[in-house]
Amino acid sequence: MRPGARMKAAVEVLDEIFGRHRPAALALAEWGKAHRFAGSGDRAAIGNLVYDVLRRRLSLAARMGEDTTRALVIAAAPKALAMSPDEIASAADGSDYALAPLSEAERSGLGRDVPIDAPLHVRADIPEWLAPSFARAFGERAAAEGDALARRAPVDLRVNTLKADREKVLKALARHDAAPTPMSPVGVRIPPPAGPGRTPNVEAESGHGKGWYEVQDESSQLASLLAGPAPRLQVLDLCAGAGGKTLALAAAMRNTGQVYAYDAERLQLRPIFERLKRAGVRNVQVLPAGDEAALSSLGPRFDVVLVDAPCTGSGVWRRRPDSKWRVRPQNLAERQREQRAVLELGAGLVKPGGRLVYATCSVLPEENGDQVADFLLRHPDWALQPYAELWSASIGGAPPASADGSSGALQLTPARHGTDGFFIASLVQRS
Repeated sequence: MRPGARMKAAVEVLDEIFGRHRPAALALAEWGKAHRFAGSGDRAAIGNLVYDVLRRRLSLAARMGEDTTRALVIAAAPKALAMSPDEIASAADGSDYALAPLSEAERSGLGRDVPIDAPLHVRADIPEWLAPSFARAFGERAAAEGDALARRAPVDLRVNTLKADREKVLKALARHDAAPTPMSPVGVRIPPPAGPGRTPNVEAESGHGKGWYEVQDESSQLASLLAGPAPRLQVLDLCAGAGGKTLALAAAMRNTGQVYAYDAERLQLRPIFERLKRAGVRNVQVLPAGDEAALSSLGPRFDVVLVDAPCTGSGVWRRRPDSKWRVRPQNLAERQREQRAVLELGAGLVKPGGRLVYATCSVLPEENGDQVADFLLRHPDWALQPYAELWSASIGGAPPASADGSSGALQLTPARHGTDGFFIASLVQRS
């Protein structure tokens, strides 16, 4: 497909997403099925263009002076397709399957920057109602933090040390420009594609099939390490999902001790069984999904309870940009209720002297520091352990600065750390 046809296709997909409130992945898949002549390179380029529009919807509209899907696609196309503005204008020639020619206003928009006096939510490309949350979390850096959440994300992998080491994985994925992650000692990073390039399907590689690595963002790897897993401990992954952190905990414990994996949702937990087998993990017990009575019956026996709590997912907007525009105040309120409940549940399962590690893939203070402060207010016998102590014990070296300026909990962000947005807090009972 020619660039003009790719742009027109992106407009069609975005019309489905905006007009019918379709998830981006589903809209792109349905477009591909209806246009089987499009090759894999075309589908990748169209997907990149669609997702780049979703990442920067507000700032693109501000540059163009309108927010039609056509205007947004034209504004995103130079970077998404690695073409100059003049090349974009030439590609929109009005021929069959291409966009109609650009107007003078559209040509002007291609050379325009976002106004310096634009509101924070426009410069940060975030929903307007969340601008106060970003300002509270990051102060003068709020726009920069939002901008980083609107960039393409790399592919991060966690090396499964039960079966491989980092050098083996780096060698196997060298053709994808794989490199060590800056902070996680077991991480490998593949940079995001430029222009219309494709993200490599690392799960189709033989190394993945052999259990050498799992796809896991560096921030999530760090959360697992900061939980302090060690051989022979008793550990609970309370919101295990598909098991990414469960696998990381088991590997760090060298297949000794016991990791219990629990999730309230059966469909979320279902993939864990295949992943455990592929990874060669033998010290994990998967609890029945949703059986809170069985979970509670275990009692306060755990050295570590890791709570990767349900949240708005604001920290992963780089990867799921359409979710950014679907989140509503009522969604945040519901997640906060769930977070308080799961913290209470987890606290009751920590043995004396153990730790409750609270984590979210969020950058919103309402889901992070506010929840920790609320928990400590209700539980004066608990305290927040400074994350630098955990870093020194589990990772070593100088810890990074938290993006929100805290010395207690660690807020990771793409702007400051190159990771997804992730919050990690360790809570301990006072002796």
